[in-house]
Amino acid sequence: MSKIYTETFLEYAKNPPNKGILESATIRHFEENRSCGDALEVFLRIDEMGVIQDFSFDGLTAIVTTACVSIFGEAIIGMNIQDVLDMTEMTVREMIGFEVSPRRRQASVLGLLATRNAIHEYLKDTITDDFSDVLIG
Repeated sequence: MSKIYTETFLEYAKNPPNKGILESATIRHFEENRSCGDALEVFLRIDEMGVIQDFSFDGLTAIVTTACVSIFGEAIIGMNIQDVLDMTEMTVREMIGFEVSPRRRQASVLGLLATRNAIHEYLKDTITDDFSDVLIG
């Protein structure tokens, strides 16, 4: 991991640009990581074509979760919701630029998990993902 990227990651953890309640959200979803105590709510504004127009999050989260969900949230704006449903831990790893420690794997994908479940609620497809659906191996 490069020093510049580490600084960027830490900046997202300290000052996440997309943290807060999105008043114009189409859907919102709350998710917890019971292994570390993180509690996260994501807010998505989705247009009629199924494209994510805006994203924000709020909650009590540790450094890894905060940075990962913030970076992830910025990256999915403009994406189709079906593409987000195909994302896994590997996608988040590529977005942040490094692999987190085994103890932090769930923290790194909490935003992805919450977003996928928000999309499932939006689609009313009766699917609920859990960590086994987004973690690799």
